[in-house]
Amino acid sequence: MSSTPSIRRVFALGDVNSMYASCEEVFRPDIQGKPVVVLSNNDGCVIAQNKLAKATLEIYMARPWFEIKEAAEKLGTVVFSSNYELYANMSNRFAAIMSKYSPRMEKYSIDEVFLEMTGIHVNYTDYGHTIKQDVRDSTGLPICVGFGYSKTLAKLANHCAKKQDHWNGVCDFTSMSENEIDAILAELSVGKVWGVGRKLEARLNKLGVHTVLRLKHADPKRIRDEFGVLLERTVRELNGEVWIEMEDELPEAKQVMSSRSFGVRASTLEDLSQAVAFHAGIASERMRGKGLYANGVYVFAQNSPHDKAEYYSGQLSVGFPAPTNSTTKITKTALWLLRKLYRPGVYYQKCGVMLLDTVSSGGLQSDMFGFTESDPKSEALMEVMDKIKRKYPNNPVKSAAEGKVQEWKMQRNYLSPNYTGDWKQLLEVK
Repeated sequence: MSSTPSIRRVFALGDVNSMYASCEEVFRPDIQGKPVVVLSNNDGCVIAQNKLAKATLEIYMARPWFEIKEAAEKLGTVVFSSNYELYANMSNRFAAIMSKYSPRMEKYSIDEVFLEMTGIHVNYTDYGHTIKQDVRDSTGLPICVGFGYSKTLAKLANHCAKKQDHWNGVCDFTSMSENEIDAILAELSVGKVWGVGRKLEARLNKLGVHTVLRLKHADPKRIRDEFGVLLERTVRELNGEVWIEMEDELPEAKQVMSSRSFGVRASTLEDLSQAVAFHAGIASERMRGKGLYANGVYVFAQNSPHDKAEYYSGQLSVGFPAPTNSTTKITKTALWLLRKLYRPGVYYQKCGVMLLDTVSSGGLQSDMFGFTESDPKSEALMEVMDKIKRKYPNNPVKSAAEGKVQEWKMQRNYLSPNYTGDWKQLLEVK
């Protein structure tokens, strides 16, 4: 009897180079060839930079902007506040282009997309360059593409494509012999492996595991005993076995959160109430967008742990009698919790609202008295609010509890226009 040989699975990873900085450069051709950095909330720290900024400035992730501002300005560095609306829109466009090249796609993060290439019989290096060029032509974003017999190997191949110029942005491990791949893995520190953070890397180093190749050749059973099943799967993936599957759909979130640091410290209950009401509205809207209902709400407010004053972090949660998606009910409950945790005399630096134990509409259950939150009038009101917000991006409808003047809101002094999400901010060519 003859057996049909199994088809070896192949995966690709497309990753945008310096996503935030690249999005800004797409709409600003005048800054080509200049260092570009993007700052975090309230313009506090550097969270993204283009290749030129990395080469000319000593910037590590989350380095405070004030420490390098003077040196950066002398070099002609262009600085931007985080434009999350723009980045999300560009990310969706990038994913849409990637989806053309495989029937199975997983959007892993804002700048990374996995494709399953199994059964697509092409020269993957050429295919990768085609994908790369299509994304560039369609969105303006530069990407690198890596191919491997597992998602972990595809991610490592992508790292090689991005960090080593001779690959020209595309690295295909499936076209190499085992010895050729091992020679590459022997030059990579074990911290480059997907899922191996600094603490885990330090533990592996103590056992003599310093390179990716050494981890690949480790005994999977010993790794499982020492570090757990997740790292064992990683070892097997490095050997070309598929243990991390494609996620065709994102798992249903159990919590939905909205939080942000303040642009100006909030000390009064009124200012803090406006901020909590704002986050309750945002979290509720996000939750409804996923078709979910909340079983409870959690509220926190804190000052900075770096303040000279005593650190205070107040946090409380409460459950609902029945699941709800009503902004009105969630906001009232969040403000009730805030009044209980509020402490006068504290200069609050951050607050947030989390909706707990969310369930889909199909999972709604009534309480012991047969009551459910499925109120037709409330559902209709929430639907109208969401439709208005989708049509008009400047948030024309909101809870009165959010107030009119919101001095506490996040500062973004270097914010670029939302070119892709607001008709009034479309790019003008003169």
